[in-house]
Formats: sequence, C-alpha cells, structure tokens
Amino acid sequence: MEHYILIAEEGERELVEKYLPGWNWPIVVTGVGAINIIRSLKDLPRDAEVINLGYAGSSNFEIGTIVEVTESRLNHPNVTYPEPTLAIDPIDNGLWPIAQVKAVCYTNCDFVLQSDYKDCVFDMELAFIAAQGFSQVHSIKIVSDNLSLHAYHELTHGVE
Repeated sequence: MEHYILIAEEGERELVEKYLPGWNWPIVVTGVGAINIIRSLKDLPRDAEVINLGYAGSSNFEIGTIVEVTESRLNHPNVTYPEPTLAIDPIDNGLWPIAQVKAVCYTNCDFVLQSDYKDCVFDMELAFIAAQGFSQVHSIKIVSDNLSLHAYHELTHGVE
C-alpha cells in the first residue's frame, strides 16, 4: 500500500516538519478547493493511505488547537439536500501526537467568515479528498483562525 501526506499549500510543509518529523511519506501539494483536489489526486492509487494535514478555521476552538477530524461534510448553510457524511479514519498507529480535540470538519467552496456551528473546523479540501475513495483517509487540522481571513493570512501567508 502506498502512503501520502496531503497539504493544500507549500506553506503547510512546516506542519509536516513540526507534526510528522521523520515521516518519509511523499508529500502532495494539492492546491486549495475542489478542482485542485480532483486534478492533483486523480492519478494516485485508490488503495493508498493518506493523511490530510493542514490549517482550518473554527468559530470557537482556540488558534493553535490540534484537531483530529472524525468526519467530513460539505458546508452549505442555506440549503438542505441528502448527501453522505464521510467518515475519517482514526489515527491509532501510535505515531501521531495526541490531538487536543476530535471534531467534524465542514468543507467549503469559499473561506468561512461566519457560522453558528461550534465545536468543529472549516476547510476547503477534506470532503473532496475523502470522496475520492482512498482506502484510508486521516486528517489533522491546526486551527489557524476564528473565521478571520486576515488572521489566516497573518499566520499562514496562504491563499488570497
């Protein structure tokens, strides 16, 4: 089985160095958002194990909180329609630092600037990664902001 670490942007390589020191899994920089995820992962084998490591926003978790994601959903607060909730595999191999909290990750097509959802994180990639059908998908998110694009930029120097 092949293994990959998936990060959205080059600036997230520092997270790999900090939270996965010594891991020699290939790193794939996917880009931000659905189209970039689909294009960057289309040729990876579906029997691969992947870890999505990256920044995420939260309405109430403190900046810097380490979140182990338990499931991923799309965030569409204005409409309701049936779609699956995507289970994210637990990281139970003893190689990961203990996350401070376990939570749901809502994946969005745009940066979330406000939400009534609490005790969760928001990103722009995980649901699209999980929907690709890899044999195992794990995810750790580091809270970068409290739904503030300005705070996100200050910390990550990421997408504008």
